[in-house]
Amino acid sequence: SDPFSALAFKIIHDPYAGQQTFIRIYSGSISSGDSVWNSTRKHKERIGRIMRIRAKERIEMNSAQAGDIVALVGLKDTTTGNTLCDNDARVILESINVPETVIGVSVTGASQKENEKLGKALHKLAKEDPSFTVIHDDETRETIIGGMGELHLEVIVDRLRCEFGVECEVGQPKVSYRESMGKPVEVNYRHVKQTGGRGQFAHVVILFEPSDDNLFHFEEKIRGGTVPQEYFGAVKRGIEDTMVKGILAGYPVLGVTATLLDGGFHSVDSSDMAFRAAAAAAFREAFRKSAPRLLEPLMKVEINTPDDHIGDVVGDLGQRRGKVASMRRFRKGAQKINATVPLGEMFGYATSLRTMTSGRATFSMEFCTYQPTPLAVQEAVIKERSKQ
Repeated sequence: SDPFSALAFKIIHDPYAGQQTFIRIYSGSISSGDSVWNSTRKHKERIGRIMRIRAKERIEMNSAQAGDIVALVGLKDTTTGNTLCDNDARVILESINVPETVIGVSVTGASQKENEKLGKALHKLAKEDPSFTVIHDDETRETIIGGMGELHLEVIVDRLRCEFGVECEVGQPKVSYRESMGKPVEVNYRHVKQTGGRGQFAHVVILFEPSDDNLFHFEEKIRGGTVPQEYFGAVKRGIEDTMVKGILAGYPVLGVTATLLDGGFHSVDSSDMAFRAAAAAAFREAFRKSAPRLLEPLMKVEINTPDDHIGDVVGDLGQRRGKVASMRRFRKGAQKINATVPLGEMFGYATSLRTMTSGRATFSMEFCTYQPTPLAVQEAVIKERSKQ
């Protein structure tokens, strides 16, 4: 009897029924033709049909109530994790946390016609799976698809070919590295530009420090109004803009604490744009001086293997720069190995594990954290990026 509320947790594009949005109803009830409020995106949606799905069978329903899991047809702009609710009793349910992608491959159609089909298919797949991303790289003129692992992208490419009939070519997998500062650096930067008429002036003194949580933090410790409060936001945005693409190899920068200590302004020539440019230049200078490091994604790997092959599996993990965290027996004659391994060393692991254990071992992996790469790997990655 409570007002309607539900969470959209899955989207599937059916060639016959169109987009099906799967929801779990937490309170109230809905009927075909009802209008509901998407409180995540702040707009109305109209429900066309309500269906209960049993494998390939679709059972059409006139209404659904609290506790039901049903598929809605007719929703246009609802995506995974959105809350649907009664327009007169708006609520937002806890959304679904989607981690960042850790691997990417380039994909292109075999012809111009195939490229058009590819674009539409990728758009539908990205709506279905929020852990799958599609980015067009303007520098290399490539379409890069990103996912949570090698198998994830293999399934996506297989669906492109089988479900959508797209003939496409796939490039080699590429690891999504990150960049970080190596040590604290304080920068005193003055931005002055005079081109006739009104100029640009901004002066900032910023302390940049590495942070352990891989997030960006901005603080200000201005005394005496040397930098007016109205420019604090511009300084923060200038740094954030520059962190999107690091100067080491062009990857995003993680883990920076920036503290605005001092500076100066001009009553006529200072502006948001000037302070934004000054902060961006200050960060670039600080990053170069901080002994920057490249970070690689570290994966949490779980392997189930028969006792006969433990030595081979552990030895192979060592060659892949992996560290075994624990080993325990989970059934007679078999053990579960938990380890952390850099993603860059895990390409082709499914085939290697199958070969060394005669197909008797299985594994799963998920993203754990980012860690600094060895200098040899860092130099190789930077050299490879410079060729692109």
